[in-house]
Amino acid sequence: MKKMMLPVFAAAALGLASCGNAGSDGEKKDSVTAGNENIAAAPEVMNALTEAETAAGWKLLFNGNDLNGWRIYKGKDGKTWSALDGTLHCTGSATDKSDMRGDLITTDQYEHFELVADWKLAPQGNSGILYLVTEEFEAPYMSGPEYQIIDDNNFPEKLEDWQKSGANYAMNPPAKLAAKPIGEWNHTRIVVNKGKVEHWLNGEKVVDTQMWTPEWEKAKATGKWKAYKGYGTAKKGHICLQDHGSEIWFKNMKIRPL
Repeated sequence: MKKMMLPVFAAAALGLASCGNAGSDGEKKDSVTAGNENIAAAPEVMNALTEAETAAGWKLLFNGNDLNGWRIYKGKDGKTWSALDGTLHCTGSATDKSDMRGDLITTDQYEHFELVADWKLAPQGNSGILYLVTEEFEAPYMSGPEYQIIDDNNFPEKLEDWQKSGANYAMNPPAKLAAKPIGEWNHTRIVVNKGKVEHWLNGEKVVDTQMWTPEWEKAKATGKWKAYKGYGTAKKGHICLQDHGSEIWFKNMKIRPL
């Protein structure tokens, strides 16, 4: 009888020990999980330069507080742009989708540069970042190439490939569609260096082209820009944010000369 009971007691003891260890592991795991949940995410530092960026020659294009460093193209009367909650915001219009509205340009001009910016677009929206813009024509797009920003999936009109997000508008379609769903923030990088142009969208290189080559001249002469003799001819110009009647937000806009 005693021989039969000893294994039972031993098994019971092992079971209790096992349960005790499991409970301890579970508590440890729960406490780790709870600890992670209780750690608050660090707030995003917007519109600021790190020490490394400053040392590398970067400067802010937008300070997060006002439109210092920006003005409306050709001094037009425009009231759609403002600093809003740390973003450079365009209110857009429900009815006016003209490309002759109050585009916003930098007061400074740039020749060889790298530019980065985050942007978020409203549904069915259309906008863009133009560069090498001059003020001798009626609208910025008549001189400056455009990094296209648009609602690729829900824009109310049919889009050609060269009209989609990240494209060099009407010149080079994006190599792939890399925009995030509408309502999410996107990250853009533009490099212009001695005529070599790169468009990046969310870490993907979507355009890699060279200005002023025979191929570039042919594309200009046979496409949308054939009637715009001044398009893409400037070697230096303003950065421009397009007001095409759509609501859009920009932040973390930075530039460095190359």
